[in-house]
Amino acid sequence: MRLCKIISFILIFYLFGSGYTNAEEYTSIINEQKNTLGIAELLKESEKYTNDIFDDMNLSEVLEEAVKGKVDNARIMKGTLKIFGNEITDCITVLCSIIVIVIINSILNCVTDGLENKSVGKVAYYVQFILIVTVMVGNFSKIISSVKDSVNNMVAFTNMLIPILIALVITTGNITTATIIQPIIIFITTLIGNFINYIAIPILLVSTALGIISKISDKVQVDKLAKKLMSGTTWIIGIILTIFVTVISIDSSLTGSVDAVTSKTSKAVVSSLVPVVGKILGDAVDSVIGCSNILKNALGTLGVIIIIGIGLVPIVKLLLLMAAYHITAAVCEPIADSKIVKLLEQMGNTFKQLMAFMCSMTVVIIVGTTIVIKISSSG
Repeated sequence: MRLCKIISFILIFYLFGSGYTNAEEYTSIINEQKNTLGIAELLKESEKYTNDIFDDMNLSEVLEEAVKGKVDNARIMKGTLKIFGNEITDCITVLCSIIVIVIINSILNCVTDGLENKSVGKVAYYVQFILIVTVMVGNFSKIISSVKDSVNNMVAFTNMLIPILIALVITTGNITTATIIQPIIIFITTLIGNFINYIAIPILLVSTALGIISKISDKVQVDKLAKKLMSGTTWIIGIILTIFVTVISIDSSLTGSVDAVTSKTSKAVVSSLVPVVGKILGDAVDSVIGCSNILKNALGTLGVIIIIGIGLVPIVKLLLLMAAYHITAAVCEPIADSKIVKLLEQMGNTFKQLMAFMCSMTVVIIVGTTIVIKISSSG
């Protein structure tokens, strides 16, 4: 039954391809596939995701270059370095603000210790605490918004990219693989995206709030609860990632073997059974399959670049903020109260957790896209 479906599909889809034998005609096939699958609309929609990072990059040109086997790595590195430059400035500003607050409080503590006035020292500590928390919350709210937007953009882009890649996989005869892989990738991507936005981030907010409360006074201690909440979300995402990679790897391997056999059998049947033009159609099948593979690989590579572009800004921000808060904690340790140092370390760990969320989301989509690229590429 599957063999009959594939033969029918090949006869209908590949009939236009008879006689394609040279490079110009291969280009014609690729252009026709672009128009048929709506790749131009995908590229236009994707530009809004990359304008902030790769503002001088034309996605259509990148795809054309990728079809020829070329990728402009220099332009990607330039965009990445630009992000690092912008974010380092912001992190230095935050770091300096907190250090100045700690130094001023230390000076006040020295004065109040000399006067032996403990109440003034407590007031100075609470003022310092409030100022530092205000600076941290300002950073935190911005980065939370950035992470949520990036996760939503990744899910939206994946839902556009994967169906087109799967359509190209089908043109290569890998129907069984395409039928199984597409729902797995889209389901897991949406699942992790919703988990991060609607469960993990709210839990992280609660955990961060509990951690801040614990640092106000020694009488209120909920640090362990805060840590358990944070580690719980990490474990859940780790389990989802493990299941995803395992299932998709096994399915793509098994179904790939089945599709390889049925695709070659279908081509042989077309060549031998179709009178007069059977050999021409068999050659056309090879031509269009080859073009579909080229376009699939090029589009998949571009998709990976766009996904990296979407996730790069929040990941870089989180990486630098994590480093900034841990460095600030180390610098302030000799002069700051131990609770302030622990507060700074906790915020560094919170940004580390958010970075793990973003990296998980990015890795899932890149792994899924890469597996789709690999399907039938060697066949």
